Amino acid sequence: MNSDNQPAVPMIDSLLTLTHRPRRLRRNASTLSMVQENYLTPQQLIAPVFVKSGAGEPEPIGAMPGVFRWSMDDLLNECRDLYELGIRAVALFPCTPKEVKTPLGDYAIDPDGIVPQTTRKLKEALPDLNVIVDLALDPYTSHGHDGILDPTGAWVDNDLTVNRLAQMAVVYANAGADWVAPSDMMDGRVGVIRKALDQNGHEHVAILAYSAKFASAYYGPFREAIGSGAAVGKNYLDKRSYQLNPANRREAIRDALMDEAEGADILMVKPAGPFLDIIRDLRESTRLPVAAYQVSGEYAQIKAAAQLEWLDYRKARDESLIAIRRAGADLILTYFAKEWAQENA
Repeated sequence: MNSDNQPAVPMIDSLLTLTHRPRRLRRNASTLSMVQENYLTPQQLIAPVFVKSGAGEPEPIGAMPGVFRWSMDDLLNECRDLYELGIRAVALFPCTPKEVKTPLGDYAIDPDGIVPQTTRKLKEALPDLNVIVDLALDPYTSHGHDGILDPTGAWVDNDLTVNRLAQMAVVYANAGADWVAPSDMMDGRVGVIRKALDQNGHEHVAILAYSAKFASAYYGPFREAIGSGAAVGKNYLDKRSYQLNPANRREAIRDALMDEAEGADILMVKPAGPFLDIIRDLRESTRLPVAAYQVSGEYAQIKAAAQLEWLDYRKARDESLIAIRRAGADLILTYFAKEWAQENA
């Protein structure tokens, strides 16, 4: 006991004897950068962009701070900025007026529709920018589903939808699209799209397949952006009859490998953050490039938490992106693309 009647601190005669001390390589910033395993570059990012009909100022999307619906002319300027920052591809999504929406999504195959027009303008102005066009009917259907409904209105007709997607692919390829991206999750659509493209002289057009797209709760802000959130009111449409069950891991890889066998050039997982295990599984199952879509809900939750000062915005954003790369994604579609590229120029 010491003078204060407290137990004496015991003496330790031996020190740790460690052969391996991982902290040696965390000693300073220079060493950390030298042994970093995964990096992010602007060339690995794809910027999703929204285009609206007509002119007018860019329209902010309420649930996605910093993201806008652009007129065609304003979108050209935005894409110039993206290209100058090193971003080499944009994924184009339309916000179509209600008056052109029909049960069959006829506007989707209009050669003078908003997507073909925008694609032509982008390729004329920025020929080296890869323009990726979405193949799904939800921006064009009055009911908001990604396909054509059967006569009962209760089920998306797989084969009718696939035929319409193939028509869309040819229309958009005729307009100059570099990649087409079927995001509908219909069975067999990649093979039919590939055949339609090849038969119409578009062997060079690549297919970025949404191969493992889950029926996720994280799509809400995107549906606001394109105006397909619900057929009636604010209740989100139930798309579980064609999108993947979030509980299923093996099924996701099966679907992706079917797309590879049918001729897809790139396989994609969507959403990214909640499905990092699927990205890793797919990376280990294919030699094709793997893409991942950091979706609107992932973006919105980081933005919202940062606005409430619950987390460090830049660190959380960057950690979310590098996690997707670490899981195995070669390409990332993200709404953070522009600001990340600006800060890391």
